[in-house]
Amino acid sequence: MIVHPPAKINLGLHVVSLRPDGYRNIRTVMLPVPLYDLLEAVVDPELPLGAVIMTHSGRPIPGDPSKDLCLRAVQALARGRELPGFRIHLHKVIPTGAGLGGGSSDAAQMLILLNELLEMKLPYEDLHGMAAGLGSDCAFFLRSTPQLAEGRGELLTPIALDLSGWWLVLANPGTHVSTAEVYAHTPERPSTIDLRELLSHGPEQWQGHLVNDMEDHVFRTHPEVADLHAQMHRMGATYVAMSGSGSTIYGLFRKRPDLSPIKAQVILCSRF
Repeated sequence: MIVHPPAKINLGLHVVSLRPDGYRNIRTVMLPVPLYDLLEAVVDPELPLGAVIMTHSGRPIPGDPSKDLCLRAVQALARGRELPGFRIHLHKVIPTGAGLGGGSSDAAQMLILLNELLEMKLPYEDLHGMAAGLGSDCAFFLRSTPQLAEGRGELLTPIALDLSGWWLVLANPGTHVSTAEVYAHTPERPSTIDLRELLSHGPEQWQGHLVNDMEDHVFRTHPEVADLHAQMHRMGATYVAMSGSGSTIYGLFRKRPDLSPIKAQVILCSRF
């Protein structure tokens, strides 16, 4: 069985307050975008019960393989249950550490895939609890719809948002930005902005009002990210912002742009 975990972008991102557990309360709208990994799982009766063999292709995945979010998703499902042996293959298209949520999406889709493949019939609420335990934005990827995210990112409210006809460009300067570092240097401040109301006015009204609070620190410490943001503006984007904690910059255009001025890797140029 194969699924296609999507990437996401953040439309506005406010760090609201510090929580007792050390995390930050945030407010953002997350939007799935047409950039996908490919994740496959098949039951292998020749493997022992509970055994998992995982392989990768595509973009490199840094870090300790034993802490792979897909494997952690399998472990979450296996608690209190006996699972068969199966094989997993992940073809990575979404760059890691780029503010696009690729790892979280893979984990959430792993939960969905196995729930269906193994006919477990677990309700959304159970999957949500597992996903929230894997990462702050994992639960968002259980539903491929625009959602207002609050709390750590796990408190989700679907919203209406139609960007049909707009062109989306994602570009990345190849810079790794530490999420923990960015959070540590982004001041908490209460936000009274109604993101749903602001978004309802369309991209023409967003620039300067729909803000990612994390841009200030990232632009100061990684000027190449700020330069990419400026490049998108010069290309005529109606709205430009950084996604998540970076370093991907995205632009919304009324018509397909000429990408030649971009001095960075273009990850996606697609119409919604």
